[in-house]
Amino acid sequence: MELDKGEAESLALAVELGADLVIIDERRGSQVASRLGLTRIGILGVLLVAKNRGLITAIRPILDSLRQQAGFWIAEDLYNQTLRLANE
Repeated sequence: MELDKGEAESLALAVELGADLVIIDERRGSQVASRLGLTRIGILGVLLVAKNRGLITAIRPILDSLRQQAGFWIAEDLYNQTLRLANE
């Protein structure tokens, strides 16, 4: 009851498959994943890993696109922290 259907299904599948990692951004979903013993990462973490591995050259345009075009909410302090971690 604490998660939407998509989050619940994602976490159930991760548990069933014994996944090493689950991508989840919502706070409640992340808390439940933690209680289930799942290692989790959010989209900002995925972007940082991609930049560190040289798979993308910049995070800022992607973050801006997520905010403006996809309606993805990112707190201003988290946005800035992510850019600092990415050396942007």
